[in-house]
Amino acid sequence: MPISPLDGRYASQVVEVEAELSEEALFGWRFAVEVAWYRALASEPGIVELPPLPPELDAALGSWVDGFGPADVAAIRAHERRTNHDLKAVEYHLKDKLAAAGVPPRQREMVHFACTSEDVNNLAHALMLRRGLEVAWVPEAEALVADVSSLARRHAGLAMPAHTHGQPATPTTLGKELAVFVARWRRQLDGVRRLRLTGKFNGATGTFGAHVVAYPEVDWPALSRSFVEGFDLEWNPLTTQIEAHDTLGEAFHLLMRFDAILLDFCRDMWEYVSRGYLRQRPVPGEVGSSTMPHKVNPIDFENAEANLGIADALFGHLAGKLAVSRMQRDLSDSSAIRNVGVAVGHSLLALRAARRGLGRVEPDAEAMSGELDASWEVLAEAVQTVMRRYGCPEPYERLKAFSRGERIEPSALAELVAGLDLPAEAKARLAALRPAGYTGLAAELVARYLPGPPLNG
Repeated sequence: MPISPLDGRYASQVVEVEAELSEEALFGWRFAVEVAWYRALASEPGIVELPPLPPELDAALGSWVDGFGPADVAAIRAHERRTNHDLKAVEYHLKDKLAAAGVPPRQREMVHFACTSEDVNNLAHALMLRRGLEVAWVPEAEALVADVSSLARRHAGLAMPAHTHGQPATPTTLGKELAVFVARWRRQLDGVRRLRLTGKFNGATGTFGAHVVAYPEVDWPALSRSFVEGFDLEWNPLTTQIEAHDTLGEAFHLLMRFDAILLDFCRDMWEYVSRGYLRQRPVPGEVGSSTMPHKVNPIDFENAEANLGIADALFGHLAGKLAVSRMQRDLSDSSAIRNVGVAVGHSLLALRAARRGLGRVEPDAEAMSGELDASWEVLAEAVQTVMRRYGCPEPYERLKAFSRGERIEPSALAELVAGLDLPAEAKARLAALRPAGYTGLAAELVARYLPGPPLNG
């Protein structure tokens, strides 16, 4: 039976993560790096013991990488049961395939030449994470942002009660509040897209020690740089046995910040549902409570909140842990980094839950309008600000005494405005003001700073 809900209850929702960030996927990337290094050595003129690869062998190597699958994984696991070393098992598997292709023993021994396990592993983990984000996480994050952006533009002018410190405040619009989240998410997604992960390939303690002893005439830093950059990674020339993983930490912190904004979003949406600003559409056949038949609960936003907590606990641990290694290396990073897929999986669950929740709600304009009509005290800000413009004495203090902690009736506010020493035009503007109309430039801000394709309907 599965221990993790990612492998049980939620397995169908994280199939991309399983495909791209599983241990089997890691084996595939390790194998690809080993093959690429073998090819790189064969292309280096100074390494005469491994001549240029015959076209048919080079083609076979490419097909082995492209066709890597369950049979390869099974063979690697068989080696691992004997070696108790998963990376060495990958090396042996490649040697087996070369032997079957007729490659002489001396040339087969150039597999994993001068490598430490971390040379292969750091590239494999970076490549796997990049691919996993590109295939699984980023598309869902972009889809969520597009969903919220569309809703924001559709409801740019829909007046909504605002609450600061949980109390009625200057009204806003639903669209403007949603647009705030979109702008915040876009910044983090921009960082994810621009992030360039680093990689190293320089031996047991980062000195090219064995390389130089074996082939002193080869420019190993140049070969290492070309090899790492061939994977579109940034070459790191100064490392211990392990690549410092700082850019992995940067990636995890970007995901954490995106998730923190998503948590903020889900809690606000939950609150809007609770206050009746958003109405949930019941799903036929769904049960909200085992005892209260009337319940339609905001379970998707709550599910997202739970999974965000797990994801970010892991991302935070990985970002801090992977950057720290005793002296030239300890093995604690090796165990920790195996949980990257778990963290991404829970983050992906949260994204999908939030999208489901968003798809089940619609604004209740009547409920929002009713609450606005009962909150005339929020216009005190506008009145005292106009009074300031025209030099009325102690405008803030007068409105504070009139409104603080009080529920203001429209007639009382109208009487106050009528008695102010203000120009007729200013009085008329204040007299015509209603809470639902006191939204400033909210709709214009959405139109100006949240552009997008035309909305249907």
